[in-house]
Amino acid sequence: MGRSRYKFTQPDQPHFITLTVLHWIPIFTRPKTVQIIFDAIKHLQLEGLKVYAYVVLENHLHMVAQSPKLDRDISRLKSFTARQLINYFHQHKLNTILDQLKHYKKAHKHNRALQLWQEGVHPELIQNHSMMTQKVDYIHFNPVKRGYVEVAEHWCYSSARDYEGHHGILDICTQW
Repeated sequence: MGRSRYKFTQPDQPHFITLTVLHWIPIFTRPKTVQIIFDAIKHLQLEGLKVYAYVVLENHLHMVAQSPKLDRDISRLKSFTARQLINYFHQHKLNTILDQLKHYKKAHKHNRALQLWQEGVHPELIQNHSMMTQKVDYIHFNPVKRGYVEVAEHWCYSSARDYEGHHGILDICTQW
């Protein structure tokens, strides 16, 4: 999972995680780039990934998730989506983004020309119901805090609407 000092302490338990685009470059401003993330998560859900909450913003995403090998699944998610997103940027000639991904690539990443994700995910083990509630609320109110929407469930790239009885983009486990 990169060179981060943060580790999945119990990879089969729910964790709060954050995936951040290198140098906070805003790449999730187009529905197609966000869809790449959701398609990859849906694939992992078929293999046992449980998602309790999520939000995708312009340059990062937060999730509370669980799987038998969450560390492996998040590594696969980052690797797959990086390839897919970089291919998308090439296909659509988004050279400014590609130049930024090349410029900000970490020096020790010798095996690639570009880097999309920051290293690590800063996983935090969900230790109890109170912590789960706090992290789910944090995730859902992130777009409100940033001033993007006034009501959390109005952000379409979030599980907030699932917690209000509506169906969102991903299948969510709302019972914990």
